[in-house]
Amino acid sequence: MNTKSINQRYDEAKSMYAEYGVDTDKAIQNMQSVEISLQCWQGDDVVGFEVDEKGLSGGIMTTGNYPGKAKNADELRNDYEKAFSLIPGKQRANIHAIYLETDGKFVDRDQIELKYFKNWIDWAKQKKIALDFNTSMFSHAKAASGYTISDYDPAIRDFWIEHAKRCRDIAAKMGEAQGKSCLLNHWMPDGSKDAPVDRFARRKLFIQSMDRILDKEYSKDFVLDALESKLFGIGVESFTVGSAETVLGYAISRNILVTYDLGHFHPTESIADKISSTLLYADRLLLHTSRGVRWDSDHVVIQTDDLFALMQEVVRADALSRVNIALDFFDASINRLAAWIIGTRATQKAILFALLEPHELLLGKEEEGDTTARLALLDEFKNLPWSDVWNYYCEISGAPLGDKWLDEVKKYEKDVLFKRK
Repeated sequence: MNTKSINQRYDEAKSMYAEYGVDTDKAIQNMQSVEISLQCWQGDDVVGFEVDEKGLSGGIMTTGNYPGKAKNADELRNDYEKAFSLIPGKQRANIHAIYLETDGKFVDRDQIELKYFKNWIDWAKQKKIALDFNTSMFSHAKAASGYTISDYDPAIRDFWIEHAKRCRDIAAKMGEAQGKSCLLNHWMPDGSKDAPVDRFARRKLFIQSMDRILDKEYSKDFVLDALESKLFGIGVESFTVGSAETVLGYAISRNILVTYDLGHFHPTESIADKISSTLLYADRLLLHTSRGVRWDSDHVVIQTDDLFALMQEVVRADALSRVNIALDFFDASINRLAAWIIGTRATQKAILFALLEPHELLLGKEEEGDTTARLALLDEFKNLPWSDVWNYYCEISGAPLGDKWLDEVKKYEKDVLFKRK
């Protein structure tokens, strides 16, 4: 498809949407302000760059062994750059604490400092992108019991509290350096395979520990704390300390963000329905787009009804500026860059589709009580040429149209990935 035909098809789509009161130019302008945070752990299978590399644990499991994964931070950053070049708009990089660079020195997680992330900060500044950060409370000897900040042993709790405190300090300094707040996500795998006797005690320890972690105040211009819940996972099938209710109550009462991960709820539970409810009480929230298949299996995000419904609720609540969006999946069975690109572009398409919805028209029908027209129009609008608007957005952003990005990934795979030892 040449540029002329892209523009012609966009002009036609623009006219069709205008008939329903939708300004496609404004939708594209809104897309330009949306930054999606790409997760570093997709690039190397959640291994990280600690000197004493450990096997995955704490409910973390990556399947597949596709060739070419990043073995060090430089390779990972190169992969990031290639992925960014094939995605429209300006995105962010989301890194975990275990992706530090220590020049071969062992640094335990309660001893991490900003200097071990200097290369990431310099790289982000050079590429004019922002960084987000995460605590890493898994795959460690002091998480072997299945508990971290809710462990009965105060020494274990102290270790992970110190880790999280240092992560907050690092994230705040990252935010200050980049001139944009760094979003710090707190997630821990605390729970048990079988049902415990005392859930209350564990959750009380969890809350006490989180209060200690958040004890120091930082400007929200530099760091935004978010807390992520989970329903269940490998090794925590019967009990998760940080349940949805525990985390939501804590986040709202402490004025921090709650993180909704699409894979962390029951398969039949609608995360989309939680958006409006949460934003009535919270200033902001964080979404982790993932795709659970029968369980929290962290499949690559694709264009599913759940994803589109989620973004529709965000847009309908006029909350794009109040919702941070990050990817959270890891698939080692396919090209890792392709997973990033597929997931990000699918998430962007869902947002654009929502921005192109004739909201005022539909709202008018709803307020009139004409639910017949509402249903009919909602279904018909699915057939409007939103993909022509997407292609135009890619064109003006300098990103490949359709599946053309795959040719670039295959070339990079041959020239770079397959040559890695």
